[in-house]
Amino acid sequence: MITSEMDGLSRRAFLTTGGALVVALAAPADLARAAEKNPFGRSVVRPDKLSSYISIDPDGTVVAYYGKIDGGQGLQTAIGQMVAEEIDVPWERVRVVMGDTGLTVDIGGATAGNGVRQGGMIMRQTAAEARRLLIAMAGKKLDIDPADLTVSDGVVHVVADPSRRVSYAELVSGGHLDAPIAWRGLAQQLTVKVDAPLKKPSQFKVIGKPMPRRDIAGKVFGTLQQCSDVRLPDMLHARMIRPTVAGAVPVAVDEKSIADIPGAQVVWIKNFLAVVAEKEWNAVKAAKALKVNWSESKPNFPGHEKLFDYIRQAPVVARSSDPGMVGASASRGNGSVEEGFKQAVRILEGEYEFPTQSHASMGPACAVADVRDDRATVWTSTQKPHDCAAGIAELLELPPEKVRAIWMFGTGGYARDGQGDATADAALLSKHLGRPVRVQYMRHEALAWDPKCPALVNRSRVGLDASGRIIAYENISKGFSMEDCNTREQHPADTLAGMSLGVPLNWRAAFGSPGNGYKFENANWGWEVIAPLMERSSPLRSTHIRDPYGLPIVFGSEAFLDEVAVATGSDPIEFRLRYLKQEREHELFRAAARQYDWDTRPSPRSNQADAEIAVGRGLAYRQLQGTYIALIVEVRVHRNSGVIDIPRLVCAHDCGLIVNPETIRHVIDRQLVWGTSRAMYEEVRFDENMATSVDWLTYPVVKMGGVPQSIEIVLIDRPEAPSSGAAEMAIGPLPAAISSAVFDATGVRLRRVPFTPERVKAALARGPEPVKAAL
Repeated sequence: MITSEMDGLSRRAFLTTGGALVVALAAPADLARAAEKNPFGRSVVRPDKLSSYISIDPDGTVVAYYGKIDGGQGLQTAIGQMVAEEIDVPWERVRVVMGDTGLTVDIGGATAGNGVRQGGMIMRQTAAEARRLLIAMAGKKLDIDPADLTVSDGVVHVVADPSRRVSYAELVSGGHLDAPIAWRGLAQQLTVKVDAPLKKPSQFKVIGKPMPRRDIAGKVFGTLQQCSDVRLPDMLHARMIRPTVAGAVPVAVDEKSIADIPGAQVVWIKNFLAVVAEKEWNAVKAAKALKVNWSESKPNFPGHEKLFDYIRQAPVVARSSDPGMVGASASRGNGSVEEGFKQAVRILEGEYEFPTQSHASMGPACAVADVRDDRATVWTSTQKPHDCAAGIAELLELPPEKVRAIWMFGTGGYARDGQGDATADAALLSKHLGRPVRVQYMRHEALAWDPKCPALVNRSRVGLDASGRIIAYENISKGFSMEDCNTREQHPADTLAGMSLGVPLNWRAAFGSPGNGYKFENANWGWEVIAPLMERSSPLRSTHIRDPYGLPIVFGSEAFLDEVAVATGSDPIEFRLRYLKQEREHELFRAAARQYDWDTRPSPRSNQADAEIAVGRGLAYRQLQGTYIALIVEVRVHRNSGVIDIPRLVCAHDCGLIVNPETIRHVIDRQLVWGTSRAMYEEVRFDENMATSVDWLTYPVVKMGGVPQSIEIVLIDRPEAPSSGAAEMAIGPLPAAISSAVFDATGVRLRRVPFTPERVKAALARGPEPVKAAL
């Protein structure tokens, strides 16, 4: 059981010891040094202080304060390696404190695979600067020029006389490395500048080594303390009460309906409705037994089967070409697409459909909140704890510095899932009741009410000259905004709790374009956003799901390029390489082709028309944040049943400097398994009133029999290049590669995810289709 004391927590409050999370009280000297305005009794954490990132414990342990989280990617291990490398201590003697807003600088949440690319670079730089300062301190203590000193395993010694030595712990003597550092930007844009140079790849001893994951044993043996394990004195358990028709609000609540359940009580604040009890099972029973009269509501959702026709017909409310769109939300391209199409002798077009999908975490969201009169602490599995704390402060009307969010591993926290909602629910209930509250969602609630991946229709067209060369290219996605529910949880309007209280909405038109490096003579990648199906408290509110600019968008763009390759009689790899100009990209494709033993030919494969089981291969490519992916999929299509088997996946992956090759292999492998689930099985079902996907029967996911039989990963290590990230890059090309592989096997094109047996059989019944020529 995890217990907590709110007063007098030191910077080393949360220590992982023997697999259990314990709370340590600060020493009196630590408390005396704490800033008066700090409600948590620890030194003020500021981005311009070296001690906010690196400290040395009395036993010589180096503590790295990392403001992001490890959602299962192995970042705890990788960050430890980066710090150990630069500060020159054994990797085992680096402890990483993650995602606690009371202990760490806000360097942005987990997003776009930036845990190593941005957050890791900050930790490398501050560790290198700490090493430089410690050597300078040793020079003074040993009365010698720092240039004549070196470091071995956290001990500084004279090069010419190793017996003259002093350890890091002796140099610091329980104090802090309070040297100032230069910084700029905020959150995920935060960068630091230090005087110390980083080590060169030739000097690496720890970076690049396959150090074992620190989190695996606790997960395997069930000893890792997770957010759902938090128990506080006098804590209540809560369950939320949601309507069965979207948009309905409570108008009458019969509290007598739960009167016979010990300790159960109702909390009803405006349109926010919950039950709480001393025992969790009593809260579950009360949630089921409570009788509520709901207002009439007619959402008139189009239903999942008619969704794509609805998207096509819905008016556009924002475009990537609108004034003010910047960064990933802006159109990108070059030349004049209109002029290119005028000159084209042949114009081809195609459409692809990607459905609404749930995060579908293994377990429902859970959070704990302890709100006092003047401060609040929340335990959460959100991937953006600093943003979460800001949103809770606004919800509770507390100063931001009075709210502490403590991240703990949970049952799934990629992108903006239900964890942020559960945290806001718990905070609101704790403030109202004056006691700690634990909110645990149920399975039906986690699937029906979590923020969703926005559905879209992706349309492409190309203009070809007489030689078959692309002289005009356009790719447009039309769908719901990726920030109907903002991904950062900085405001109450980003949560169901805030929406139920009637706070002003925070909707923003945002989308993106497929990442790639194609160099077309005239090109435009853009998007169109339509209004949400319901403005407030919608079970279908849309947001980011892991790799938001990947699966939904890359599916249409890459599958259509495969169509163009077919129309020009080209091999899929050779066709793409005509428009990829970097040697790095060509090396990537060569690595994938060599691993797969690719035979150069156009699709579809010949001599399979009468085969009951048709075999094919497909390829897709993407580039995101400097990471390059070439993915080859082999499929076996069972014509009679419509089942698609995936005997083999080959992924060539180039993310620059590789910190830990085994961790990256794990990350890529798990992405491809999850991507298989999303491509083959997952789609949120809903009718005119409500999401009807509420369990694993109505929202099926991949099971062991559907997992690819072989996943072969080719890592291209570039130690001289920056680490560009691997957390979500490999998953994006998978649906397109599967679709193209099915075409190679059968000559039919799959245009709608998921590729269920029913849709495969329907496509086979329709037979081969030519690439559509524009009118």
